Amino acid sequence: MFRSRAAAIAGAPQRWAALAWAAGPVLVAIGITAHGLWAQLPWERFALALALALTATALAWPAVRWLRWRWASALVAVSSGALLLFAGPRPVFAVALLALAAMATGLRWVPARLPGRAAVAAILGYAAITGVTGWLLALPIHHAPVWLVVLAALVVLGRKALVAELRASASAWRDAAAEHPRALAWAVMLLGLASTGTWLPTMQMDDLTYHLNLPAQLALHAHYQAAPQHGVWAFAPWLGDIGQGIAWLIAGQEARGALNAFWLIAAALALGGCARALGATPLERNAAIALFASFPPLVWLTAGMQTELPAMAVLFALCTVLAHRENDGPRLMAAALLLAALTALKPIHALSALPLLVWASMRGLPRASAQHWLMALAAGLLVAGSSYANAWWHTGNPVLPLFNAVFQSPFHPPENMGDDRWHAGLGLALPWQLTFASSRYVEAWDGGTGFLLIGLAGAWLLTLGRHATRGFALAVAGVALLPLLPMQYARYAYPGIALLIVACLPGRRAQVGDRAWRWGIVALCTLNLAFQANAGWTHHSAALKRTLRAPGDASAVLPHYVAERTLIAGLPDDDGIVLATDPQRGYIAELAGRGRLMSLHAPTLAAARLAADADPSGEAWRRLLTDTDARWILVTEADASPALRAGLAASGAVHVRSLNGIALWRRGQE
Repeated sequence: MFRSRAAAIAGAPQRWAALAWAAGPVLVAIGITAHGLWAQLPWERFALALALALTATALAWPAVRWLRWRWASALVAVSSGALLLFAGPRPVFAVALLALAAMATGLRWVPARLPGRAAVAAILGYAAITGVTGWLLALPIHHAPVWLVVLAALVVLGRKALVAELRASASAWRDAAAEHPRALAWAVMLLGLASTGTWLPTMQMDDLTYHLNLPAQLALHAHYQAAPQHGVWAFAPWLGDIGQGIAWLIAGQEARGALNAFWLIAAALALGGCARALGATPLERNAAIALFASFPPLVWLTAGMQTELPAMAVLFALCTVLAHRENDGPRLMAAALLLAALTALKPIHALSALPLLVWASMRGLPRASAQHWLMALAAGLLVAGSSYANAWWHTGNPVLPLFNAVFQSPFHPPENMGDDRWHAGLGLALPWQLTFASSRYVEAWDGGTGFLLIGLAGAWLLTLGRHATRGFALAVAGVALLPLLPMQYARYAYPGIALLIVACLPGRRAQVGDRAWRWGIVALCTLNLAFQANAGWTHHSAALKRTLRAPGDASAVLPHYVAERTLIAGLPDDDGIVLATDPQRGYIAELAGRGRLMSLHAPTLAAARLAADADPSGEAWRRLLTDTDARWILVTEADASPALRAGLAASGAVHVRSLNGIALWRRGQE
């Protein structure tokens, strides 16, 4: 499927290089067997993925047969239709408008001949729009009509460049689909399977605990009022969540799935552009996109609001800009904005990109005036600074709750936040263990981190062995390794692991030979797809099957996994406080400020919960419910302490409803 129709590749393949290339997939097979991963392969979920692929093929066939479309284009149409069906037309429209406005804004900073120019421009424009918005969150100006006018105005102002770029992109797409039709269709199919995470309703823990808070407040209150006393992540870097809020405002409903589809597409196109900037042939670019699309964590990331998905897109765009050597003026501004965007997503993302900056500086700094450097610095601070400045001003800690032993903010204990689960230790065996013992490094099943680290090891050594590419090979290895130094938590390394693809593929086909190269790619893509559902519980469970049976109906899925969302949906639209008493299920972020949780994210209430549980009479719980002014109380029935039950009775609370082990109680008159 990756066979080229072009003329024979110049230069004879090298047998030793072919052996090195093949060593990666062979080691993967050995590791899977040695660690018993065949027994952990989610066969039923793999079969579902294959069934979805066959269904997409069947739906695309009429367009190929009668309309003479290319398979890649027909599969794009099928995936787009699926997104409209499962994510909803209004969210898709909202995100499309945001993407067009972002592209129109970002084109001014993108060199004219940059590979993947449209995607890089959209990423840049998104960073600029949300970066400026970060300084305006507290103002009550975030209404749907306002944002419709703002985004439409950006599209109109940049319409000439936007139309020209869209036409150029359409032409480039037609050429790519004609040159290597099977390879591009394979990549599109895998992207479609990765996008199934966008079909699911929002159910992941961090999303329901705090990520949804900012978008919900913008949608419901037209501004964001951070309350670190109720959640220490209130000022956490918010570039990703602001986009969620803008899309929600315009759509009139959550738009996470549609926005994540944008990030997935932008990341894939930026990765392809990066591969081209590094010398990959069109066929190698298509293979790079296919390998990326098969990366198992994508289905977990597209199903949630974690920063690693947008960080991939931004990192790939930054790498593309740094690898491109023309138009240093625009390239400097683009690099500054992209580095700022990484900072505005999560500090570790920016720190992990430092090896790329070192590599780029060794190739030569941009030829730009002092004025251009100052403008780039100012623009970077504008995009990156809002959350950190607000956190420092309001709490005394710019990275609350991190490093609070240094900053001593009163909103968190004077200690550095950490997680003892993710300290398995560093060592030469870390890539192997992270690949085949994934459950020790992330909330996943073994094999859920994919097989790129080991499967591309031989290809990485080939890149390292060439003087011209040695620096980049080391830089990309640094990008993947740096996030694992503080603690060995695999999710933080996902962007760097995916970036290894562009370090390993350019030039490899000519070096190892077409047959060995092609089958290595196919083997890794297939194994990644087979273990895709092991990346997280959303695809490992029956959530996708429930979604397929009831397209666009979250009520058919939520009660089985996060019953709290269903119970909250039935509450009156007032200012009554909702208290989640289970520290492991503080799913109140969507309440836009009137939810209270009792986990470590809210240290004061977490301590109060422990003290209340120590009083078997229930009096401490009664006082706690009164002090928090909780009108609605969410209780996990299996884990509710006798003290909590006594406190509910003492406070006069009334049981309203139970759903799949989650009980809703009410205090006071309805």
